[in-house]
Amino acid sequence: MTGLLVVTAVPAEAEAVRAGLTDPTVTVRPVGVGPAVAGAATARLLALAEATGHPFRAVVSAGIGGGFAGRAPVGGTVLGTRSVAADLGAESPEGFIPIDELGMPPEWLGGGPSVDADPGLLADLRQALPAATVGAVLTVTTVTGTAASTLALADRHHDAVAEAMEGYGVAVAATQAGLPFVELRTVSNPIGPRDRDTWRMREAFAALTEAARALG
Repeated sequence: MTGLLVVTAVPAEAEAVRAGLTDPTVTVRPVGVGPAVAGAATARLLALAEATGHPFRAVVSAGIGGGFAGRAPVGGTVLGTRSVAADLGAESPEGFIPIDELGMPPEWLGGGPSVDADPGLLADLRQALPAATVGAVLTVTTVTGTAASTLALADRHHDAVAEAMEGYGVAVAATQAGLPFVELRTVSNPIGPRDRDTWRMREAFAALTEAARALG
């Protein structure tokens, strides 16, 4: 995918992606953890590229994340149909209220509380990665760590298959720049109570390298 910018949270993810690439025009950059720094850093990379006369053609948020049990297997690959700001909203006695139900116009949110993947990019990756699980990827600022919060997220987002911490921020930066966007994740652990015995980091990084072959 010529002219592609792939952003990851940390250098280890960037190295795993680079290990699977053959196209020298694909740029991979680690931009930091969480939607704020990821969005700001991505926006800066896009602006600098445009200023030098070599703009990027599209943006991919890539890395590892947690998968919802029964929806995305540990060690598997996930393609996001949309990236969702899952914990942006308000608490209430009746439960969590998503930001779009608080009466704020979509333009205050960079287009809305979720950003759809570009249909063309998503279709290309689905063809190249036919075994990947496809669904919404939730962006959270606090990693889900209890059975109750996992159930609540799954109930609020019936199409969600995974969660991570950067996708929505990167998606907003790409959207503001008028560029196609998609999120690609590999699953290192099931979402829920933190049990490191169930984590498969090595398998997730290996899967990320393999999935990166679809990027060029």
